[in-house]
Amino acid sequence: QKNCKPQPGDLIEIDRTHHQHWALYMGHGYVIHLTPADENSPPMSVSSVTLLTREAKVKKELLRNAAGNANWCVNNKYDQYRNPFPAEEIIRRAERQIGRVVVYRLLYKNCEHFVTELRYGEGISEQV
Repeated sequence: QKNCKPQPGDLIEIDRTHHQHWALYMGHGYVIHLTPADENSPPMSVSSVTLLTREAKVKKELLRNAAGNANWCVNNKYDQYRNPFPAEEIIRRAERQIGRVVVYRLLYKNCEHFVTELRYGEGISEQV
């Protein structure tokens, strides 16, 4: 069920060492995803339990930069339970978020909630 030819609006699952990071594919090689608002802090992860709440910035960047050396694949795993918005609508919703600083809460508003909210209108995560 995983393929690696992303279409605009697809959810991208990036395998980081101890957790999955999620991004939303925007087209032309770009994704948007949550990054630490403080550039010097370590990448967001489920393992950093001390950081249950912090600020995150919505960033648009090339998928290859967002993923680094990590493997990634398209994973629209909730499509069987939820109807995604049309791709243009997902992209419109995503564009409005770029540059925003949001409160990142591991259990309620993690990176997977962020992208599923854009795709389906509802934040969903199995990570917690």
